[in-house]
Amino acid sequence: MTEKGKMLNGDFYNSRDPELLEMYHKARKLLKVYNGLNSELTSERENLLTELFSFKGSGVWIETPFFCDYGDNISIGDNTFINTNCMFLDNNKINIGKNGLIAPYVQIYTAIHPLKASDRIVTTEHGTRYLTSTKPVSIGDDVWIGGNAVIFPGVTIGNNVTIGAGSVVTKDIPDDMLAFGNPCEIKRRL
Repeated sequence: MTEKGKMLNGDFYNSRDPELLEMYHKARKLLKVYNGLNSELTSERENLLTELFSFKGSGVWIETPFFCDYGDNISIGDNTFINTNCMFLDNNKINIGKNGLIAPYVQIYTAIHPLKASDRIVTTEHGTRYLTSTKPVSIGDDVWIGGNAVIFPGVTIGNNVTIGAGSVVTKDIPDDMLAFGNPCEIKRRL
């Protein structure tokens, strides 16, 4: 199995693998152009996002700056708005539904490292690396995620959910819920 295959399968993988580095460098080049592009050049912005992401629905708007690892593992549904300074670490799939609102500074993580340093740090004759595995993140349709929220690896957020600003989402949130806090907890049905 390739390192990319291991990454998407949730196994430990080598993030310095040539195929993954090529994807990483491609994303960096596209993001540099996108983040520096005049906001009035909407057609060019659309083309860059289409090239960057696995899927981008119509009407997707992403404010700059925007950051991600690969882009290729991100799918975003129609009419979703992503505000400024968001960071999506897409070492695994990040699927975002349609009509989403993602506020500034939202972070979505898919990468996981062993907690204990002696389990995390691997030293070989080729140098030191850090064990990494991944879990996908899924966000449903009609979801609003408040500013500075952090979504942890493996989390699924259902449809018609509102996540309050500053929340740290460590577990799944079902459909039709208002949830917030650190850790994020369901407060009531919408």
